[in-house]
Amino acid sequence: MGKRENAAIWCKISLVAHRQYGHITRIQLFALGAERGAITSWIRAGRLIRVHAGVYAVGVRRHDWPARAAAAVLACGDGAALSHGSAASLWGLTARWSEPLEVTAPRERRRPGIVTHRAATLGPRDTRVHLGIQVTSPARALLDIAPRTAIRGLTRALNDARHEGRIHTASLNDLLDRNPRHPGTPRLLSIFDPARNPTRSGLEDDFLAFAARYGLPTPIVNAPLNGVIVDVLFPEQRLIVELDGWEFHSDRQTFEADRERDAAALATGHATVRITWARLEADPAGEAARLGRILSDRSRPS
Repeated sequence: MGKRENAAIWCKISLVAHRQYGHITRIQLFALGAERGAITSWIRAGRLIRVHAGVYAVGVRRHDWPARAAAAVLACGDGAALSHGSAASLWGLTARWSEPLEVTAPRERRRPGIVTHRAATLGPRDTRVHLGIQVTSPARALLDIAPRTAIRGLTRALNDARHEGRIHTASLNDLLDRNPRHPGTPRLLSIFDPARNPTRSGLEDDFLAFAARYGLPTPIVNAPLNGVIVDVLFPEQRLIVELDGWEFHSDRQTFEADRERDAAALATGHATVRITWARLEADPAGEAARLGRILSDRSRPS
């Protein structure tokens, strides 16, 4: 193969690698017309850098997480997808990436530095292309990490994903229906209530658990009322509970806006109780007893 032909092939290689975070597979090299001798020469010259078996970085090896994820998926062959904790990280469902990266493939794969999973049930509805990488859907990623994730963290990740529109009720129900024996299914079912609005903070999660623990009526979270969204609403008692954290209510403008909302709600017959995390943490039984009395009083006929 002449130098001119090699140069033309190298141009094609660069274009393919550009779409794959600077990586290309040996199979792709052959498909582009590269010969074994040329590949060996490029490896010796440092133009191709081995990342995984059959996967090379072109020119420079990248170490950012998306590039490493792309290389891991390529290493696991056709039909492979970034999955489990790595998929959750790519979607932003969890705060940090961690090693080793995880990939699910339809066939058994063993790759050093990669945790591989085999899933015959992984279908087209369970995968996406996100940031140029084949990856399991946000819902599937949560299902896969559910068995090893604390309920509080799993609840927060699910609700954040629902708020951001990454997970929809219909698609999550479909996923759970199709995977009744998956070990993550019972854990997701324990925290997923399609009839309930998703919470927006860990404090709201804590309040729902607090209400259930002390036998308070089940409220509506993030309920629309008077043109605004209130944190918690007990509709029968016409009682609003606003869950306040100092970091969100520490300036004059927010302070005044909160009081204006309280007055507007009271004008429509809705009282407001403001509860802080510190009070829930310090004396949950006392806070529950007081809130229970308020709810009881507002349940009585006037």
